[in-house]
Amino acid sequence: MPTWKEKMFPILAIELPSFLTQEAFNVLGYSLSWLEFLGVTTSTIGVALGVTGKQITWPWWGSSSILYLVLFYQWGLLASALLQVVFIVAGVMGWFNWGPKGAIPAKLNGKEKIIWIAALVALWAVFIPVFGLAQESQFYFGNWTLVVSDTFILAGSVIAQVLMVYEKFEAWILWFVVDVVAAIEYFQLEYYFTSALYVVFVVIAAIGWKEWLRRANSQKFSIESKN
Repeated sequence: MPTWKEKMFPILAIELPSFLTQEAFNVLGYSLSWLEFLGVTTSTIGVALGVTGKQITWPWWGSSSILYLVLFYQWGLLASALLQVVFIVAGVMGWFNWGPKGAIPAKLNGKEKIIWIAALVALWAVFIPVFGLAQESQFYFGNWTLVVSDTFILAGSVIAQVLMVYEKFEAWILWFVVDVVAAIEYFQLEYYFTSALYVVFVVIAAIGWKEWLRRANSQKFSIESKN
């Protein structure tokens, strides 16, 4: 009889190659599997390349999302697992939207900021009760606090990823907040290596925030000069 998780994600119920679940390293008593190690490595490369605005960031982002889709599913973090599907789709969109020249950062206007903030709040408000049902099954260990934080990570990442695809510098501000929440959540769950990865993401988000703001201001100045 298939479990609730297997019914929802039948493709993830297949048996993984044995080496992926084997220990790659043991860091201060933390057993790091090859699956998590590869996920951390590809994620770091993808996010770091995102700061540069290069088109090549998207294949790395997609690869890491496939790995973390499996990993988060195994950890019982449903919202984080589903988020990887969003990342994979956004990776394809981002590849074509950015084009060979890469991203050309721009700013949201005041009205757009209000719309995207409202969209974030609305998504989060919808996700909490929906994913709250899952905590009664095999996800979230029956912990509602975990549901709230994980759904914020999902809602925030969806909005940030869309803003990233459309080359808005505000994406990095939201990534900064989301990554802080994610780092805390995974640390509390004792997934220390992935938590450390998100601490790195916080630093990268701060760098991306500064770099994309500089480029957005430069782009605006260039357009105004031409006019």
